[in-house]
Amino acid sequence: MMATFRISTLRRIAPGAAPHVRVSQRRWAQVHGVRFLVTQYSDRILEKYKEKLGKKAKEEGLRDIDQLKEAYKEKIQDVKKAAIPIPTVAASRTTSTTSPLPVAQVSAERTPSSNSGLRTLSSYLDLDKTMDLPEKEIEAIWRLRHVNDAQSLCATIPLSVYQTIEDTAKTHPRFILPLPKEGQGAEIHFLQWTFPAENSVTVLFTHLAEYKLRGEFSQPHTTVTHHLELAKDKGLVLLHGQVVEGRGVSVDEAKWLVMCLQKFYGLGRENNERRRLLELFGKGDASFKIENLVEEAEKII
Repeated sequence: MMATFRISTLRRIAPGAAPHVRVSQRRWAQVHGVRFLVTQYSDRILEKYKEKLGKKAKEEGLRDIDQLKEAYKEKIQDVKKAAIPIPTVAASRTTSTTSPLPVAQVSAERTPSSNSGLRTLSSYLDLDKTMDLPEKEIEAIWRLRHVNDAQSLCATIPLSVYQTIEDTAKTHPRFILPLPKEGQGAEIHFLQWTFPAENSVTVLFTHLAEYKLRGEFSQPHTTVTHHLELAKDKGLVLLHGQVVEGRGVSVDEAKWLVMCLQKFYGLGRENNERRRLLELFGKGDASFKIENLVEEAEKII
């Protein structure tokens, strides 16, 4: 039963951090910012690479970035044609009009470039000694192991709960989640599950705007790894996340996304709406609406 999905477990994420992002009903009513935020973020990325694009234009004998864009117009159109249309909310919650928010092609698997860089649980803990410890001591040691890293997240998840999450992830490895932004409405983030090693399962969180722009070459702002080495003997899965500083997401905001993820993927049979949203998104069904996603996310807190 979902009662075993303990809120206390989720609140152990990012020890020492402020309480997770709390969203009032009123703030969620400002969903009108979704499309604006996507465009705004794309503009920031363009500004970031402005100098390199200008250099590229000169190398090709072009006057400026506008001429460079015109020269590569056909290639840009090809990328856009590969996008999957997903409807989003329109001007506000009070209106029913929708407009398309295309997502870059999400069929390609994004996995870490090299498994050699993947840290196993043994790089954090002495597994032989840990196996002899009770659950509460393992949880305490895991928190202490990451307490000095201001950009990290950590939590322990009961195996029975994690199994539901993983089973759902294998069926629905890609999804999007809303993140509330003060005075700006909801910013949309793309997530993808990967299974790079026998005892490691990861989730990559990326700004949807960046993923649309760069596809499989986009850089995640948060990477969460589930370590399964203790699952069989201790009935625990240890979660560790790393938030990249300077990529537009705070540790508290990343914590909100992880909580949202666990609520959507750890759903029980009683929550038909969350399951329905996962299924519609996975199929690229036009009836998937971000407004419905936001409404469901409101219920998490």
